[in-house]
Amino acid sequence: MRATVIHAARDVRLETVPDPVLSTGADAIVRVVAACVCGSDLWPYRGVTPTEEPHRIGHEFVGVVEEVGPDVQRIRVGDFVIAPFYVCDMTCANCRNGVSTSCLHGGWWGEDDRFGGFADGGQGERVRVPLADGTLVATPSMPAPELVPHLLTLSDVMGTGHHAAVAAEVGPGSTVVVVGDGAVGLCAVLAAKRLGAERVVAMSRNPERQALAREFGADEVVAERGEEGIARIHELFDGIGPDCVLECVGTAESMDQALRSARPGGRVGFVGVPNGGAELPIRRMFQTNVSVRGGVAPVRNYVEELLPEVWDGSLQPGRVFDLELPLDDIAEAYAAMDERRAIKVLVRP
Repeated sequence: MRATVIHAARDVRLETVPDPVLSTGADAIVRVVAACVCGSDLWPYRGVTPTEEPHRIGHEFVGVVEEVGPDVQRIRVGDFVIAPFYVCDMTCANCRNGVSTSCLHGGWWGEDDRFGGFADGGQGERVRVPLADGTLVATPSMPAPELVPHLLTLSDVMGTGHHAAVAAEVGPGSTVVVVGDGAVGLCAVLAAKRLGAERVVAMSRNPERQALAREFGADEVVAERGEEGIARIHELFDGIGPDCVLECVGTAESMDQALRSARPGGRVGFVGVPNGGAELPIRRMFQTNVSVRGGVAPVRNYVEELLPEVWDGSLQPGRVFDLELPLDDIAEAYAAMDERRAIKVLVRP
């Protein structure tokens, strides 16, 4: 079969790799219907995260189950399934406590795993899914084609934006600022509105992304950054700032923007993968009572909550996909994301 392999910075290739095979009894083979390129995939693509040796890449996919191991009870052959960006059993203490990204028996796509062999990556034709009963979520039936992009966001970006809002305790009447206009930031706008936020401000300098943020529910858009951006945010919120700031980038600058924008006693929910970020300024947090919560989003814990609204069409996060390419053009998919010519690229094998 064919799958994406990263060899070095800006060197991703579609290669022929061995077909996945069942090996543990608790796994499944999934034929990928749609996958995508994530903003976090760009860290190794740009060389920020070094690639020591060629390996599979991609961690967001949906597809159809072709085989299951003898120990699989819940997932069946023929199911259309959503795969989160990691492997988890949903039975250990951490999974039950809502933090399935810290599953005691879990792992990550495209890395050495504890399930026998080298973990598959999602940007390919098929994937072996360990711990299939915990990792995968089956949809009620085979979805209509137009639903597939929306379902795909539940593997990562919609759940991650939702986690930012949950971590910041967004609720009815909250005032919210979203730092970051990538797919996660845009989904965070959608999530904040869904949770009842009274007023949401998106920070973006890109006209297309500004427009989508407004369609997702942003009441206002702020294009300024740094000191000017902080001043503008304070000006919009009575001179003190919003209740909640959702940090969806992962840089030192974005976290500084978030912390200094929140009102005293406000809350920052952070989900941006921290690459090159600074340590938290404890003295500032102490003086302002601004709290920070978040981290790698346990999206598997949110799928069942969000799926019904995606299924009935009332929640449409798949609109963040503004470019669709065949798997043959995976190198272009990465380039388009890297050069910000696309918000998020959907890839079909």
